[in-house]
Amino acid sequence: MSKEDDNKAVVVRWFTDFWGENVNLSVVDDIASPDMLLKYSLHEPRRGHDDIKAFMTDFRAAFPDLQFGATADLIAEGDYVVGQWEGGGTHTGPAFGDFLVGSLPAATGRKMHFTGTTVLKVVNGKIVEEIGLDDGVTALTQLGLLKAA
Repeated sequence: MSKEDDNKAVVVRWFTDFWGENVNLSVVDDIASPDMLLKYSLHEPRRGHDDIKAFMTDFRAAFPDLQFGATADLIAEGDYVVGQWEGGGTHTGPAFGDFLVGSLPAATGRKMHFTGTTVLKVVNGKIVEEIGLDDGVTALTQLGLLKAA
C-alpha cells in the first residue's frame, strides 16, 4: 500500500469511529497525535486528546443523534487527506455553549443538517490536524442562532 492509501485508511477509521453514528473515543488515543489540532468554523479550536474528547462528549450529549458521513471519495497527497461530508443532528440534550456565535438552551428540538470539507494531516499513522470548512451559516440558521435574511 502507498503512504496515501495508509493515510486514507487512518482517516476512514477516524470518520467512522469519531464522527460516525456510534462514537468510540478510544480512537482519539489510537490514531490522534497527543497535540492534535481540531479546528472548524463553528467552534473554538481544540487541541490534544483530552480537549478533543471533551468536545465530542459535550457535542454528542447535546445532539445524541449526531452523525456525519462521506459524500465523495477521499483525496490524498503526501501527508494530507481531504474529505467531503454531510451530517448533523437534533438538539435534544443539555444546553450547548460551544458555538462561537452563542449558546443553545437545553433541548430546543432544533435540527441541523449541513455539509463541509475537511483537510486532515496524517504523519506516521497519526492525525496531527483536522481543519474543516463547514457550512456553519446553514447550521446556525437552522438552530436559530443566526437570523435568515
